[in-house]
Amino acid sequence: MQNLKRFPISNRLFPGTGLLRFRMTFTQAVWTVAIFLSSMIQAEIAAAQTPAGPQGQALVDALRLGGYNIYFRHAATDWTQHDQVSKAGDWTSCNPDQIRQLSDAGRQTASAIGDALRKLKIPIGQVLASPYCRTIETARLMNIGPVEKTTDIMNMRVAQYFGGSSAIAERTRRRLSMQPQGAANTILVAHGNVLVTATGVYPQEAEAIVFQPRVNGTYEFIARISPQEWARLAAGRTDR
Repeated sequence: MQNLKRFPISNRLFPGTGLLRFRMTFTQAVWTVAIFLSSMIQAEIAAAQTPAGPQGQALVDALRLGGYNIYFRHAATDWTQHDQVSKAGDWTSCNPDQIRQLSDAGRQTASAIGDALRKLKIPIGQVLASPYCRTIETARLMNIGPVEKTTDIMNMRVAQYFGGSSAIAERTRRRLSMQPQGAANTILVAHGNVLVTATGVYPQEAEAIVFQPRVNGTYEFIARISPQEWARLAAGRTDR
């Protein structure tokens, strides 16, 4: 008790607010620590999911031959916005008051990734996207081919409209096991929660996860490529 008397929490410490301000400051500190720990955990998960496949120029050379399915999570979004789905079809809205949309930085990133793919001369066949506005816009801004909508890689938050999360996960795995058409690669643009449910691999916004389909109807996790890595690869490309 003597220690409490020596260091009282009073209005002298927080003029005009007293204990209320102390509580608010403490709450803000807790949230800051929670966000930091969450970021650390996500970084550790991403590191643990890093495959031992080809990297750098060797990966570019492999992609130039085609035969891969490249899954992109949509580019960066404005997290002050929130998805509000009350009925089927609400997810197609491009209204930021209803559905979370790309941020300006996300739009720039999507365009830059498309530029890198073209500079690296990576052949693209189909471009598939979930029907959310943020995924369609990401795919279109990449400007690498006509965009086809598919609910096979639908956001898990609306899984009840599409047979449940297990059904979506199964359709996603089927897509990843499909051989691309011709000597090209298939691009899929969707959501992080879809891929982690289907494969256990969690992509960050705008990150690419590369899968190679096998003749036995399965697929192999080959590589993950960040937006920064696409830019670095394009800057150091070697034309052959």
